[in-house]
Amino acid sequence: MDTQTVDGSADQFPLFGGALTAFIPHSATDVSDLREIPDNQEVFAHAHTDQSLIVELVEYQGHVADHDAARFHFEDIAGSNKASEPSACEVTSVVPLPKSDLSLSDCSSAWMLTGTQCVSKFNEEAKNTVTLHLGVFRLPQFSTDILITFNDPQSISPGSSSSSTSTGTHGEPWTVQDFQRLLQTLTLRIPGLFG
Repeated sequence: MDTQTVDGSADQFPLFGGALTAFIPHSATDVSDLREIPDNQEVFAHAHTDQSLIVELVEYQGHVADHDAARFHFEDIAGSNKASEPSACEVTSVVPLPKSDLSLSDCSSAWMLTGTQCVSKFNEEAKNTVTLHLGVFRLPQFSTDILITFNDPQSISPGSSSSSTSTGTHGEPWTVQDFQRLLQTLTLRIPGLFG
């Protein structure tokens, strides 16, 4: 199967059929070329590391205050990753993203969370320590929260299927600055995306 790597030199990459666009960093492989991805997600894997980026459209959580939304979604991701026990996940920071720094002016608020989770890949026994950077864009007028997740493995268990990916890697890994640029450049082109 021939997979395409996203050209990091392009300013804007189309997401969800062009309804959204954003900067996607160098060496990004569109995972939908490798396997089926849910319709509410766009998933990219670094071509040479075990890093990944996920852009996801989820239901707006009206019962969650804006300043708690990033933590709410982080804990939801932890549950999905089976990292919900207290020692398996930790939030280290949550900061608001100033709307003046964002292209997505339609959001009511935006937040960036940084934390860690100990997770296994593909239901393996081996646990990997992953720094998770999460951007949350709140769009109550569309009943949607947009989540952008940057998974950055810090420690790969020798028993993990990822252990072969993490050793002897070549190519520059993505940085927090790459992730922040993605957050800043996310742009809504077609509001009909949300129904």
